[in-house]
Amino acid sequence: MSSKDLRDFLFRGLMFESEAGKFQRAGIQIGASSTESEENLLKEGLAPFGLARRNQALEMSRLYSLIYCFENELRDFVRQALEENEGLDWQEKLPKNILKQAQTRKELALKDSWLEGEKSDILEFADFGHLAQIIAEKWEYFKDVVPSQHWLKQRMDELEKVRNFIAHNRMLLDSEFQRTYMYISDWNRVIGL
Repeated sequence: MSSKDLRDFLFRGLMFESEAGKFQRAGIQIGASSTESEENLLKEGLAPFGLARRNQALEMSRLYSLIYCFENELRDFVRQALEENEGLDWQEKLPKNILKQAQTRKELALKDSWLEGEKSDILEFADFGHLAQIIAEKWEYFKDVVPSQHWLKQRMDELEKVRNFIAHNRMLLDSEFQRTYMYISDWNRVIGL
């Protein structure tokens, strides 16, 4: 393929995307529905399991998604506060016990070369509960946003229990779902997400 042919091909692709966007905004479907494809893949993967188990899995997946987003937003919240207040070497100023455990986990992850996920941020290797401990130990950076250390500890202890339940594939009761939604909603409202 010559450079002119390649340029023409790329230009036609860009023109199609531009026009397809107009049709999609008008409510006309162009191409395959990614939502439908994802739903079919999920149905196919879950098909061998009983209906009750599949329904529980789908219900728990909503809660997992919520905890996943919350935990990662919390890690960003802590990271940003530490970067702003302690500079680029904030990682070295973490509480010693947390830093040591996180570094050990990071070293193990680097040795597991088949795991190719994120491995650069030390906070990714800190326990969920350590995040509250970091906030408490660096309270001067968080006191204007987080209402009190008691408020922080209460919510984080409860959310850590839920997180661990989910991580070990245990089903929660409806009331526990609601409490989790309430705690995270409360956190988001207070912190400003």
